[in-house]
Amino acid sequence: MWLGVAAALLANLLFSVGFVVEKRALTGLPPLSAARPGQVVLHLVRSPLWLVGAGALGLGFAAQLAVYRTLPLVAAQGLFVTGLVMLLLLSPVFLGERSSGRERLAMLAILAALVMIVLSLRGGPEAISHTAPPPLLLALTVPSLALGLLLFVTAERRSRRRHRLPTAGVPYGVAVGFLYGVSSLAIKGVAGLLEERTVPEWGLAVLASPYPYLLLCTGSSGLVLSQTALQRCRASLIVPVCTTVTFLFTVAAGTVAFDEPLPAEPLRLALRLGGAALAVTVLLALPRHDEPADSPDSPAAPAPPRPAGAVPLPDPRTEGVRHVP
Repeated sequence: MWLGVAAALLANLLFSVGFVVEKRALTGLPPLSAARPGQVVLHLVRSPLWLVGAGALGLGFAAQLAVYRTLPLVAAQGLFVTGLVMLLLLSPVFLGERSSGRERLAMLAILAALVMIVLSLRGGPEAISHTAPPPLLLALTVPSLALGLLLFVTAERRSRRRHRLPTAGVPYGVAVGFLYGVSSLAIKGVAGLLEERTVPEWGLAVLASPYPYLLLCTGSSGLVLSQTALQRCRASLIVPVCTTVTFLFTVAAGTVAFDEPLPAEPLRLALRLGGAALAVTVLLALPRHDEPADSPDSPAAPAPPRPAGAVPLPDPRTEGVRHVP
């Protein structure tokens, strides 16, 4: 159990570092467009800094294999949600994305959710499902992939309209969240095939399953879509939205596909579901738009420099007002 918790926290750290490094690299790249995926990949692989971030994300996905082998699905996803705290701690330091007061309170609430989920793991061993019927899995994942792609295309079309409202990043986060949710189910399936198999047997079993092909689809499309969205939106805004959708989809679809039971004890069940619900509630309550410039939570914009010798214009608010001594 503790191995799974440690692997989940390690995965959170790797994901947070990977997102921050990739976002830092994306700021120095030309504007990316999902309509030109080949050009996107070419720009990305030419950036050494982006490759470092991608490597951190790859190690994070590898750590998920250990998590899904040792922890139930709901508990694992609840622990992954707590990675938002690490992201909100790293983004102000390395990206200059200042956290609002609501985001700082969210850190404390998500830490409370982490404690609740860890406490729900104490007790006897739990049944962990390792396989899912391929027809049922495909019936849940293929429409979700199509929905994610459709949402992204719709967001792209809206962003090109004139006189549009500023893009908040929510549609992009929802679209990428569906892709990551399908990827999470495929990783859980690959981890389940490791059970009582040698490495050659495991390799053959993986190739005969739908999991590597789902990962190939989500990996290729998710690479282009996620990097395009991450370049256009604030990381500390889009990642919470993506994490929320990934959590909800993985728990709902994964519980059906893998038929994984919840704890039977009332206290552990309340802690498990309560911790997961608290994490999701906090993510949904996070601000989806950047604070305006005159907000108390945002830094004041510096006044533009005045040319030498220029006469200051009168303030319309005080013009004509006579000051009485």
